[in-house]
Amino acid sequence: MTPFPILETERLVLRQIAPEDSRDLFHYFSLDEVTKFYDLESFTNIKQAEELIDRWQQRFEKNLGVRWGITLKSENRLIGTCGYHGWMKHHYKAEIGYELTPEYWGKGFMTEAIQKAIEYGFHHLELNRIEAFVVPENVNSRKVLGKAGFREEGILKEHFFWRNRFVDTAIFALLKRDYNVR
Repeated sequence: MTPFPILETERLVLRQIAPEDSRDLFHYFSLDEVTKFYDLESFTNIKQAEELIDRWQQRFEKNLGVRWGITLKSENRLIGTCGYHGWMKHHYKAEIGYELTPEYWGKGFMTEAIQKAIEYGFHHLELNRIEAFVVPENVNSRKVLGKAGFREEGILKEHFFWRNRFVDTAIFALLKRDYNVR
């Protein structure tokens, strides 16, 4: 995938996340409302943001996934991220993940960003299936996935051990054949 793919939408630029973005990333990952359904605890220091950026970069360099920083076209400040992990090339599938700073919730930014990431996944990564795993109580994430064309396939009972308890997850998927008919 080298060089890092830069994607643009009407309002957004999806670009590589850099060490300079650690303050913005720390800002929203330190908020419990952001990490409530995330597989990370709320950040308590900026080093955690720096380490996360480094992990995403290593995953990209090893061709295991891609995570874009989401910025408004009008400013270069990171307002969220989205991208692929769990990429199983031999099965032509990957898992999509995302988060956004709360001041931008409910404005269609995440739907816009993941729609562009989906397009990239099907056309450039040659994916046939994109999956998302969502805690059933995460109503907003379920709405974003629905707007992007994903279908809920079912509930995986006690799928993860998270925050000292077993957690169910809803599995959503979008197939290339369904994407192509939209």
